[in-house]
Amino acid sequence: MRILDLLFSVPYLLRIIASLVGILFLQKITKSLGWALVAGVFILALWTGHSPASVRDVAFARLFSPDTLFLALVIAGVIWLSSLMSEAGMMKDLVTSLRSRLSRRNLLAVLPAVVGLLPMPAGALFSAPLLDDADDGKNLSPLRKTRVNYWFRHIWEFWWPLYPGVLLAADLTGLPIWKQTGLMMPLFFAAAGGGFIFLLKGIPSGPPQPRAAGDKAFFPLVLPTVTVIGVYGLLLLTVPALGRFNKYLPMVIGVVCGILVLQIQRPASGAVWKKVLLSKRTLGLVIIVVLARVYGAFIEARLPGGTLLMDALQGELDAFGIPALLLVIIIPFVSGLTTGITVGYIGASFPVVLSLAGPDTGGLFATLILGYGCGFIGMMLSPIHVCLIVTNEYFKTNLFESLMGIARPALFVFICAAFYSFLWSFAG
Repeated sequence: MRILDLLFSVPYLLRIIASLVGILFLQKITKSLGWALVAGVFILALWTGHSPASVRDVAFARLFSPDTLFLALVIAGVIWLSSLMSEAGMMKDLVTSLRSRLSRRNLLAVLPAVVGLLPMPAGALFSAPLLDDADDGKNLSPLRKTRVNYWFRHIWEFWWPLYPGVLLAADLTGLPIWKQTGLMMPLFFAAAGGGFIFLLKGIPSGPPQPRAAGDKAFFPLVLPTVTVIGVYGLLLLTVPALGRFNKYLPMVIGVVCGILVLQIQRPASGAVWKKVLLSKRTLGLVIIVVLARVYGAFIEARLPGGTLLMDALQGELDAFGIPALLLVIIIPFVSGLTTGITVGYIGASFPVVLSLAGPDTGGLFATLILGYGCGFIGMMLSPIHVCLIVTNEYFKTNLFESLMGIARPALFVFICAAFYSFLWSFAG
């Protein structure tokens, strides 16, 4: 009993971190991210006081929720679209087209960044094959490609208005979206700069390759992707009820339209469709993403006493007498680490963080910048971030080693965010 009492006296912050470390450790030992996530779920659930019946109820509620169903459809659709484009030779044509327009180093950054304009779950899975094709000589290690693909996929998270997290932040701060976009733009440049400095270092730049005789026009090659973005954005603007019914439904429709456009452009045979639809890789990735969402359900769940886990965590931090500035750093960082998604850390932490901002505009801006930057870093270092998971699965790399390489550009973003926040605080 003393051991149990000791275990359940551990602060919630340490319990959450221990479950995340457990996922990293078990994935390294078992070489199976799926089983590591299952273990992480049980560590978190049981150590936060859930009974076996409660574990079952929370897990089943998340597994069979409409959000999980539509998210699974988006993940499967993205994989099918990228696979069909690859089978049709469009991926190689796209890389060839960009290779004649960009230097090698810029090409490696632009491919995931362009795909990142589309705020789809696991979008890094779409850019991973493009990046792999761009490294036709296989000069880069899978680990380097994992880090580059993952990082540059997310450099838009601070300001691109198609991202739900950006819209939620504007709603919570009350700032017009154009003003928030301008305010957060420097962090976008910090993220892009950090990626170039730390992840693309040592890769020779060189001029673009000469345009080949069979080089295809660029726009038709990106038309399926543009269709997904266009349909998604159009539905959000013209039929907002779809997004209210389910936030992933407009994306599902967009992906389906992208697949239809691709089928018109370069029709796939029945054999190709069978190969793509029945791929075990698709099923495996969907299962892993669903398991990550189950882990998130226990982060969002109420503890046996009725208190939300994140509220209990914030209460502990307050009780420790931590200064307001450190709370602005810690709360979004932990929220990002545990949710692995922008809208998750903003929704969980910003109501608290923004209440710590001063009454002046400079204080609000400084708090927003620092909180957003720290949340972004936590999200990028989260082992349950879906894009990290699918990129590691694609390149067959290790989660822990991938995150070690992300730490340096993440630290660079933190330093830039802290300095930029100080400037606004000083101005205020």
